[in-house]
Order: sequence, then structure tokens, then C-alpha cells
Amino acid sequence: MTRILRRGDVERLLTMREVVEWMREAFGSISDGVARVPVRGFLDLPDSRDGLLTMPAWQPNPPRYAVKLISLHEKNPAMGLPFAHATVVVIDSSTGELKGIIEGELLTAIRTGAGSGLATDLLARDNAHTVVVVGAGRQAATQLEAVSVVRAIDECHVVTRSRETGERFAAEMADKLGLRIRWIGRDDPRSSDVLRAADVVCTATNSSTPVLSADELSPGVHINGVGSHRPDMAELPADLIVSSRVFVDQREACLKEAGDIMQPIESGLITADDLAGELGEVVLGRVAGRTSDEQRTVFKSVGNGVQDLVTAVRLLEKAERDGAGLEVDLSR
Repeated sequence: MTRILRRGDVERLLTMREVVEWMREAFGSISDGVARVPVRGFLDLPDSRDGLLTMPAWQPNPPRYAVKLISLHEKNPAMGLPFAHATVVVIDSSTGELKGIIEGELLTAIRTGAGSGLATDLLARDNAHTVVVVGAGRQAATQLEAVSVVRAIDECHVVTRSRETGERFAAEMADKLGLRIRWIGRDDPRSSDVLRAADVVCTATNSSTPVLSADELSPGVHINGVGSHRPDMAELPADLIVSSRVFVDQREACLKEAGDIMQPIESGLITADDLAGELGEVVLGRVAGRTSDEQRTVFKSVGNGVQDLVTAVRLLEKAERDGAGLEVDLSR
């Protein structure tokens, strides 16, 4: 039997706190070599930037494959449709049985936020209490939620260019999380002061160029960068990468996909050996995280199929216990 989980099922069943803990398993399995995670594939369409992303992964316990399919369509937003549609498929790797089909957009947003939540827990100062989120989309929302799960946040700013978008985000997230959240425009000179006062900064935009500068950030800040995911995109400036202790979700993927990392390497400002390590190596105790309160730390993520796999497998287990979703026999 195959269990189908819709967006509403995902929303009801997942909590950010538990997914942050699941990410310890996910990132640890990447760095200890237990998981098999090819770099994502992309089938592009002629004369457009549309296409299909495929993100496969495998883990032995329980023995499961997962593949996330993401279709990208640049003209969709103008038609009132999402730019991306995502679906996660889970297969029993010992029998080939299709175990689950899960709506993937919300799952992706939650697991991405949870990854940054884990990074914040491992790398930010213990007394961190102020956060700035650059961006106001779904990813920005889950970044803020995850950070608030692992640190006692009492002050938050959202930085965007659009006042309407930023104020809506601030109102919705303040209501959801019970936090005081204020909007400030990126073009407002005071945004630099807000960034400088932050203990944690999360960037979650579609920008191809840096959305902040290193001199706007104080010593000791922790930065989560999750928006850019192509070689030609870089939310984080090169001088920040050079001056920080930098961790990645998966070294191989970031050296092929993360412009934030690739561009400073190509410019000769750093080498791949200058990266502090993978987040999973910190989980496993193989690499030290933050080494001083004055040190800047960066977590750069392009997203990883094991995050989807672990979240989907645990979600299906939870759904089975609760009798959630729809069970179907696709062979009939």
C-alpha cells in the first residue's frame, strides 16, 4: 500500500522542533558516509530556465530511497501559480515497493528551516536573542520559526525592499510565534544598524547578488544562508565568507552549486580547504563548531536530498501511527 500525504497532512503532522532533531540524523548520515546522496540533477527545457530538478537519496535504516521532483516554471507567478511544484516519493529499497507520495513544497520549507535551526543550535552563541531575517517568503518564515525553537529570541526584524510584503510577514509571524517582529526597508539606512545588532541573521531570498555586507555584521554573529542555490547566485558577500568560519550542508554539492562559496574560490580569495567542514561533522564531533564568542560563523546550504528522505520517512511513520493521509493500492 502507498500512503499519500497532502499539504494539510504535512502541516498537521510536522512540528519544527522534531524536524530540527531529525536533521541531526540527516546531516550526520551525510558526513559519516552512511547515506548515498548524488548531486541533484536538472533537466532544462529549450529556450527557457524552466525544467525539472531531481534530488535522490538513500539510507539503510530503514532501507529507503527518496526522490524529490521539483518542476520550475518562470511564468507561473504572473499567472498566480507557484514558481515551483515539489513532490517527494519514498520507496522501500529492499523490495521496490512505493511507500509514500508527499506534497513537497511545505516539507521542503520546513526541513530547510530545520537545517538552519540545527546550525544555529550548534554554531550560534548560547545567549543569542536577536535575529534578522532578510526575505519574507515561506523559506524566511521557517528560518525564523526554527531559530526561535533553538534560542530564546526576544527581538526580531524582517528586512525587505517591499513594505507591504515585509509588514504582512511581520504581522503573520508575530501572531504565529508570539514574538515582537518589526519590518525595516532594505534601503533604509537604519537597516545596517539592525543587522549590526543581530546575533543571528538568516538570508532567504532569490537574489543573485549579496543582500548584505560584511561590515554591517558584528563579531560573533551567526549567519544562515539558504536562498542562493546556483553558481551564478550569491546572497552572501565574498568578504563575509573570507572573514568567517564557514560550514556547509554537503561539501560536494556546495562546491558545485553554491555561488556564495564557488565565487570566492574562483576569485582566489579562499580555497575549498578553507571551509571549516560540513554541519554533519559538527554533529558527529569530528569538527569543532564555534571556537570563540567573537568569531563569525556561517552555515551555507543548497538543500540536500537526505533532508527530504529523513523527513519523509519519519513523517510517513507518524502518519501511519495516526492513520493520516490516504492509503491506496496502485497495483489494482
